[in-house]
Amino acid sequence: MNGHPLVQWDGGRLLWPTDTGTIIDRIGNTPLYPLKRREPMAPGTEIWAKLEYVNPGGSIKDRTAAMMIIDGIVRNELRKGKTIIDSTSGNTGVALALIGKSLGYDVTICMSNGVSREVKRILTTFGAELVLTDERLGSDGAMRKAFEITASDPERYFMPDQYSNPANPLVHYLTTAPEIWHQTSGRITHLVAPIGTSGTMVGASRRLREYNPNVQIVAVEPDAASHGLYGMRHLPSTIRPKIYREDAFDHLIRMPTETAYETARHLARTEGLLLGASSAAVIEAARIVARDRRDAVIVAICPDGGTRYLSTRMFEDPELKMPAAALQT
Repeated sequence: MNGHPLVQWDGGRLLWPTDTGTIIDRIGNTPLYPLKRREPMAPGTEIWAKLEYVNPGGSIKDRTAAMMIIDGIVRNELRKGKTIIDSTSGNTGVALALIGKSLGYDVTICMSNGVSREVKRILTTFGAELVLTDERLGSDGAMRKAFEITASDPERYFMPDQYSNPANPLVHYLTTAPEIWHQTSGRITHLVAPIGTSGTMVGASRRLREYNPNVQIVAVEPDAASHGLYGMRHLPSTIRPKIYREDAFDHLIRMPTETAYETARHLARTEGLLLGASSAAVIEAARIVARDRRDAVIVAICPDGGTRYLSTRMFEDPELKMPAAALQT
């Protein structure tokens, strides 16, 4: 199995692949962007946005999907003729469809019917089969449906299960954290990351603490069970991911939906950054950290951009000549 073209090894350890000749080669090495117009901040403090929408599938989940697919191949659980299936709030589904289809696999995605129409259109454009679940059941309902379908024909389906798969945090240990460390020349003092599956936070925090045990990890989650922060989970009211570890972070900030939405609109107008709700929530949390941390170097993980949410109420604004609702006519 070590001879598979997608797999790189260091002795017996699986590494992130390079030069595979596939779309996977374009994943990662995303830029850091210095925020300039979100004050107040303590003297000497910097906020840097890690812009994951630059990945070919438009989000940080490209990393996760690629690693889970590679891991499935290594374990011989994913073979030609099998269908990749998983539940998603959007981005992982897009990434699985993009990578899976490019490698010749059929892809089935289970997700809430409440996901934006842009995400649905992207998935069908990639040729994924969509199984839409009751919007009231959220991502938990989609997760249960994916397990149900997989159990009905286990020889047909490969379900990576992003909420439980160790390959999820592993990819952030191998790629995201080293990128941040080198991009900041080791100056990072705080990492701010959203809680979705928690893979980014768990994997990146482990590696950054190996580099410097004093790096502070700040986790961000919605402040209520009913929220509009796409891709994020309110853990007290949802199924807790098996990969989640509470000791992976030092501080937790709970973010209101409307605060994140206002931040997303502001960032578009002042920084030229069109970000998704989870990214805006993380930026707003980074601002909170920056108010009283002198000489801090704060890196905010921005999981995706805003273009796949333009039809949602996040970008409705009375000051705009064309509110988002007008786009539906």
